[in-house]
Amino acid sequence: MASPSLERREKGAGKSEFRNQKTKPENQDESELLTVPDGWKEPAFSKEDNPRGLLEESSFSTLFPKYREAYLKECWPLVQKALNEHHVNATLDLIEGSMTVCTTKKTFDPYIIIRARDLIKLLARSVSFEQAVRILQDDVACDIIKIGSLVRNKERFVKRRQRLIGPKGSTLKVRKVVLDTMKNIHPIYNIKSLMIKRELAKDSELRSQSWERFLPQFKHKNVNKRKEPKKKTVKKEYTPFPPPQPESQIDKELASGEYFLKANQKKRQKMEAIKAKQAEALSKKQEERNKAFIPPKEKPIVKPKEASTETKIDVASIKEKVKKAKNKKLGALTAEEIALKMEADEKKKKKKK
Repeated sequence: MASPSLERREKGAGKSEFRNQKTKPENQDESELLTVPDGWKEPAFSKEDNPRGLLEESSFSTLFPKYREAYLKECWPLVQKALNEHHVNATLDLIEGSMTVCTTKKTFDPYIIIRARDLIKLLARSVSFEQAVRILQDDVACDIIKIGSLVRNKERFVKRRQRLIGPKGSTLKVRKVVLDTMKNIHPIYNIKSLMIKRELAKDSELRSQSWERFLPQFKHKNVNKRKEPKKKTVKKEYTPFPPPQPESQIDKELASGEYFLKANQKKRQKMEAIKAKQAEALSKKQEERNKAFIPPKEKPIVKPKEASTETKIDVASIKEKVKKAKNKKLGALTAEEIALKMEADEKKKKKKK
């Protein structure tokens, strides 16, 4: 692909280096040769650098999500117009959901197909056409960073991704800033160091020196404390001697003297031990049964208080009230009421006569 033009560039570069070495003055500093002069720009790659074009056709394609279909349909004529200026064809397949770019016979720039590939990738990743078309310029580059697998926790991922989104949806364009943000380092620290570097680059004396003494050193303070285990195992003190060997059944019988007893005596001891256990179990059961027959404790009887002699009771008035109540029937009229009733009856009889 365009090997003659590249060879010509290398030859031209070699001649310029030889000319610089030849015409270099004795008192000139080497650091001045390594620095790029102000206002210098690399000449653009033109058709004269590669008049024969490309030998083979190259193409790239990428898929895009369904929600980008409407936007790509509107701006696709502008995409084709921008790529046709560099003699690159672009096709949009709405059935498969893909975008394809390929070179033509008139394409002279061998690197333009790589820039066209980046253009369709940016469009598929929700970048506006106005921003994505800048990738076709020589002094613009892009970097697509996959951050989906950097943080496992979804809530932390969303919070840290939000720090990268700038004003009006613009995103920071430095890979280190993005990766450090996913590691819970705020982007303001990296931005501050970039601003300091920009100011240091303006000074001609500091260009060839180390900038570490000027850059701020930020320490990561959010250190996760190690969780203590629920069950703590206490290590025993180290002793060079092995643990004592456990006693066997024969050793226990020798210590108690059972080893020297006869078979009948051993059998008798076992039966006695069994009977003692049975008697103990029976006594416990009997105690539980007898609990039901034990009467509950009675409450202590409270003696009534003696009537005070200070309050005297009128017994005679109480007896009179009782007698009146006995003589009087329920619902009966008093003597005065009976007399009044009789007088009223007599008056009625006289009126009738």
